[in-house]
Amino acid sequence: MQEHILNLLRENARISVEEMALRLNASADEVTAVIAELEKNNVICGYTAILNEVSSNKVNALIEVKITPQRDGGFDTVAKRIAKFDEVKELYLVSGAYDLLLEVEGESLQQVAMFVSGKLSTIDGVLSCATSFQLKKYKQSGRIIDCEESYERLKICP
Repeated sequence: MQEHILNLLRENARISVEEMALRLNASADEVTAVIAELEKNNVICGYTAILNEVSSNKVNALIEVKITPQRDGGFDTVAKRIAKFDEVKELYLVSGAYDLLLEVEGESLQQVAMFVSGKLSTIDGVLSCATSFQLKKYKQSGRIIDCEESYERLKICP
C-alpha cells in the first residue's frame, strides 16, 4: 500500500486521505497510519507545489561544480556547506565531469553571477563552476509544464 500512496501523492500532494482510501479500497485510518509512518521514516520529507516559474520573474540557473573531496567528509562536507545558501534550491551529487549539480534562483543574472563569484567559488574545495541559465522548463516533478507563451519572431530588417 505504501507504494500506491506514494504514487498518489506524487501525482497530487493535495489529495485527501479519504480519496486515497477510496481509491485503495482501504480505511482512512489505515492510509493515515501509513502516511505517518512514511513521514516518520523520512520517506516523505515534505510536500510542495509545482509553480509556473514563467510568472515569477526569477532567474534560474543550473551550476555544475567540480570539488576536491574532503579527507574526513568526502563530498558531503562541501555539499552541506553549499546547501546552506538561500540561493540554492536543489543540490545533487552526480557522476560525470562534475561532482555537484545545483539549481540556483536569483532576482537577476547579476545576482546569480555574484553568488557564483562571491560565495560559491570562494569555498575551500571548489575547483570550478559551469553555469547554464534556464531559458524554459518543459517538465518538472514528472509533470509537463504546459505554459503557452506568446512568441513573436524578432524582425531582422525594418
